[in-house]
Amino acid sequence: MPGAHVDLAMIGLPAWRTSLSTTNAGETPDAIRAVLPRYSDAIIGDRGVRDGIRSIADLTIVDCGNVHEPDGPEGEKRALAAVARAAGLADMVVALGGDNSVTVASALGTWGGALPSAGLVTLDAHYDLRDGVNNGSPVRRLVEAGLAGTRIVQIGIADFANSRRYAERARDYGITVVHRDELHRRPMSDVMAEALDIAGSGGGPVHVDLDVDVCDRSVAPGCPASVPGGISAYELRLAARAAGADRRVRSVDIAEVDSTADAEDGRTVRLAALCVLEVAAGLALR
Repeated sequence: MPGAHVDLAMIGLPAWRTSLSTTNAGETPDAIRAVLPRYSDAIIGDRGVRDGIRSIADLTIVDCGNVHEPDGPEGEKRALAAVARAAGLADMVVALGGDNSVTVASALGTWGGALPSAGLVTLDAHYDLRDGVNNGSPVRRLVEAGLAGTRIVQIGIADFANSRRYAERARDYGITVVHRDELHRRPMSDVMAEALDIAGSGGGPVHVDLDVDVCDRSVAPGCPASVPGGISAYELRLAARAAGADRRVRSVDIAEVDSTADAEDGRTVRLAALCVLEVAAGLALR
């Protein structure tokens, strides 16, 4: 890993072993990397050339490779340490999952000693407040590690995807929940602005979890838990760019895509890759 400071560090966390659903999400970090060269580096202004053209090529970006076997207690320690090294190198860390268990190492590795003032925003149909250590428990584990529930915002929580028990747990933790239906009434830009203000209210670093299964199954068939009625690909991309553009956000993870279960056209992996680019675009536009 280069020693010089960079704008963005990308790191693969190919976790899959503790997933509650059958997945080969460990294959996805490399699948995302393979897709990225399909896209240009140009960021076009709202009015095209008149408003100017920017480029993510202006950023210094480093790929830190994949963490070997990031599952289990020892694997998670390796992942956390690798993310911490990346965070010491870069203004922004983008972690490529892997299942949603990667949120723990991604967030804690970036926050370090700033955990007491840190915040979390999730784009996810699920609370991820389950018991145990799995892809359904990262938010609960972060709270138990010391993250204040009042600085957690969960966007896209869906009906029929969560039990009442976890809804009550979210309430008891003081988590701000933005139901999927609210996103029909409010633009994602407004929701993200509010979420980042809440998550950043402690003055510490914010981590954003982009769980791609928050999206409608038509655009995310490679996510085992995606369902009809989720958010659009465009909304997820807006959230990713908003995360990249906010100076309080130090890290983003992209999770829950199984590249081996994707549609023939690779639409889910392409969406995940575009989220990487949107984070970079937001960073370039700061």
